[in-house]
Amino acid sequence: MSAGEPGSVVRRMLLGSQLRRLREARGITREAAGYSIRASESKISRMELGRVSFKTRDVEDLLTLYGITDEQERASLLSLAKEANVAGWWHSYSDVLPSWFPTYVGLEGAASLIRAYEVQFVHGLLQTEEYARAVVRRGMKGASEDDVERRVALRLERQKYLVSENAPEFHVVLDEAALRRPYGDREVMRGQLQHLIEISERPNVRLQVMPFSFGGHSGESGAFTLLSFPESDLSDVVYLEQLTSALYLDKAEDVAQYESALKELQHDSPGPSESRDLLRGLLQLS
Repeated sequence: MSAGEPGSVVRRMLLGSQLRRLREARGITREAAGYSIRASESKISRMELGRVSFKTRDVEDLLTLYGITDEQERASLLSLAKEANVAGWWHSYSDVLPSWFPTYVGLEGAASLIRAYEVQFVHGLLQTEEYARAVVRRGMKGASEDDVERRVALRLERQKYLVSENAPEFHVVLDEAALRRPYGDREVMRGQLQHLIEISERPNVRLQVMPFSFGGHSGESGAFTLLSFPESDLSDVVYLEQLTSALYLDKAEDVAQYESALKELQHDSPGPSESRDLLRGLLQLS
């Protein structure tokens, strides 16, 4: 992958998981591994989760500690460490991004399957430019117009992945509340509904609407996104955005609960064709 592509986050996760397996195979604690590179146990934990960049010296010392002496194997892992530190294309937007979001953008851009439930507004990958601008202005009160436009530009850049040659499968359930809550004026909302109808026809997009008429449902905990990757070494990740931070869950039991909730949402919502009819009905009412 080139410097502008989103592979760095996934490469960090891959390298981290390999270092964890090597450490566990030797029966070495995270505390002992941290001591060997002049770092804390929590630093080793963050490295193994792919949450931090890697210093070549640290990786070399850990490989030595773990008994990896084969030059070819060492070279392969050190090369992965170098690639993992390459900044993604979104790095230039860091001045208008919350600190936790670049990790998500990298994961999203490397996923082969993205599954999501949204209740507050239309998912970022499906927003029109005008709707996105209204959402960003609402969320960035007091921000300069330049900062608003840069955040909108980032959102539009993310959307290119959805229609690219290597586009992921995107399965999303939108609560009817997200479609009825206005962002922008009447024309902005009409444009957004029309865009949803059109993009839902794409072969890689499965869009369903959870209608008010259904009542209570399994999305009671709020919006979430499930990311799956083509690399077999990587576990699925659940992304939960909060007001001042975000959670990335990758424990099998956590992921399974969110998968179960999403499957229920998909089962209980009208199918893609019926959901398009619901969107057309909302468009006529708007």
